[in-house]
Amino acid sequence: MCNWNNMLELQQVSRVFTVGGQQVRAMDDVSLSIEAGAYVSIMGPSGSGKSTLLNIIGLLDTPDSGRYLLQGRDVTGLSDRELAAERSRTIGFIFQFFHLVPRLNAQQNIELPLLLAGVPPQKRRERSLPLLEAFGLLGRKHHRPEELSGGQRQRVAIARAVINRPAILLADEPTGNLDSQSGSEIIELMERLNQEGLTLLVVTHDREIGERAKRRIRVVDGRIASDSSKA
Repeated sequence: MCNWNNMLELQQVSRVFTVGGQQVRAMDDVSLSIEAGAYVSIMGPSGSGKSTLLNIIGLLDTPDSGRYLLQGRDVTGLSDRELAAERSRTIGFIFQFFHLVPRLNAQQNIELPLLLAGVPPQKRRERSLPLLEAFGLLGRKHHRPEELSGGQRQRVAIARAVINRPAILLADEPTGNLDSQSGSEIIELMERLNQEGLTLLVVTHDREIGERAKRRIRVVDGRIASDSSKA
């Protein structure tokens, strides 16, 4: 039975890959529920399955068995087009290497999801300018990615991720390519978004960053090895 307070729920989800003729269970009968507004870190060694878990939650991959409920809706059997539409509507992504478009300036990169959705230029500007200001980028809006620092590029990436007002923000090693000061600023920015109601999931190798989350999940060999919350 679905708990309507949950933002997402995985029910006995498995994902199997064939590597060199051998089957590898990247997700092995995982059940997990995450409430709306939660702040969760996902940790584990390389090859543990945490990225596969994030990809399934982010609708970038589909399970071989089990069910995935997103905001109470069973999204397990959706078509690729339906998954893309749900992903665009519900989920924002942040990656270690930013994935900005080199020929676009900061404002154009932030507005890209709206451009792809057919939103008119004036409406795009109305949505992007408050984000540029809130993220300290107003003076850099006409700069291309190579003219920005790593921290500024990641702030652009976060603004792009939230311009569609998603319910969930998924961050995959968001500070892995940044110096410690820029990394701290990015984590604090994401935490502020979480305090405003955004559900935040952070995959990280950094124990210090992982321990900041209110709930900490450790994945080992495709299974949840531990799941703890701060008092």
